[in-house]
Amino acid sequence: MLRSLLSLPRTSFLTHGVRPTYARAPLVASLLQNGTRCFSAPRENKKTSILLQVEDGPGALQETLKFFWKHDVNMTRIESRPAKGHNMNYSFFIDFEGKSGQPEVDELMADLEKNCLDVMVLNDKKVPWFPRKINELDRSVANILDAGTDLESDHPGFSDQEYRKRRNMFAEIAQNYRQGDPIPRLDYTQDEIKTWGVIYKRMKKMWKEHACDEFNYIIPLLESNCGYAEDNIPQQEDISNFLKECTGFTLRPVGGLLSSRDFLNGLAFRVFFSTQYIRHHSMPLYTPEPDICHELMGHAPMFADPDFADFSHEVGLASLGASDEEIERLATCYWFSVEFGITKQRGEYKAYGAGLLSSFGEMEYACAANRPAGSDMPEYRPWDPFSACKQKYPITTYQPVYYVAGSLFDAKEKMRGFCEDLKKPFQARYDPYSQTVSIDRAVQRQEI
Repeated sequence: MLRSLLSLPRTSFLTHGVRPTYARAPLVASLLQNGTRCFSAPRENKKTSILLQVEDGPGALQETLKFFWKHDVNMTRIESRPAKGHNMNYSFFIDFEGKSGQPEVDELMADLEKNCLDVMVLNDKKVPWFPRKINELDRSVANILDAGTDLESDHPGFSDQEYRKRRNMFAEIAQNYRQGDPIPRLDYTQDEIKTWGVIYKRMKKMWKEHACDEFNYIIPLLESNCGYAEDNIPQQEDISNFLKECTGFTLRPVGGLLSSRDFLNGLAFRVFFSTQYIRHHSMPLYTPEPDICHELMGHAPMFADPDFADFSHEVGLASLGASDEEIERLATCYWFSVEFGITKQRGEYKAYGAGLLSSFGEMEYACAANRPAGSDMPEYRPWDPFSACKQKYPITTYQPVYYVAGSLFDAKEKMRGFCEDLKKPFQARYDPYSQTVSIDRAVQRQEI
């Protein structure tokens, strides 16, 4: 057991934030209201989607659903709506486990056709490809948009052949990694350790004043359990094991930038994709892309907090099978929270976003009362994902707008409400034991 971990004043990930299994509940009259949905526990097998039309009347739905119980066919989703036209009939979209050719399914369909006004078998809904089990993340990381070896001419390390050789090595390690393997331990050079140390020393002073309480609670535990120090770059395998015991999150090496879809999909499995390369030693306080300092100083500590971990998990689940438009909205919310989020504690602005926690200049600009890092005054808005998802933002300058949450719990609950409001093709649940995602309707995963 990791030292001091038992003192964490939080609940385990096995009971915190994992949605309960839905059981077959007694049918009530309100189930007939427009838009009502009902779920039972989905299992990992083929599903069928049907559209039923029944006459409206007391007990009409119950009379129909009794055939599912009679033939022991498990429903995973029910959605009701009034039928079109002037009649008083109701239509029900139902997903259930099983396919034509199975005796129980064929017998069920025969009973439904005899007793319903209309029965129609629907085609599986087509959605963008998404992982259903954790080892399918191996496929996600193959889609690198910007490899860690592709340096622009204005990159500080562009002309440094030794630096480029190291970047190639880190990229190869990430490329060869397979989900579930131990993360390879790396021997960092003295230049790399010195670069890390310059940043860590500078940021540690800033964290005490401008980082949120949750972050400052975790940092000493990372120092004692994972080797966080000014003269040592911690190993991602140690950090991943620590986070797993705290909230179930783990790290996974990646060789460069992923698409928003692939990156967010990983969060659904409580996996954070992390680069391993470090910025060039000639400019330790500047990096044109996320590096290990940003990942391990900014992101990793916050994943040890249950509210933050659940926040990220909600975003990940909502991203599965989502449209490009919804992915953009989720990614924008992620930017204004996980990257540049602020919370207010004891009347002061405190950073919880990694873009602030790994940048002494912008953290001072965003959180310091006198703002010595610049004369411009940013705009602060209450955290509202429905507003944040529409806000434009720069990627090369300090943010002109920050969203401030009342607490990490408040940020999580509002994000959960936003995710529930999205037009998702299905509802998804993550099973931390099998590390698989269950969905409530029949879909076809389409190549993008």
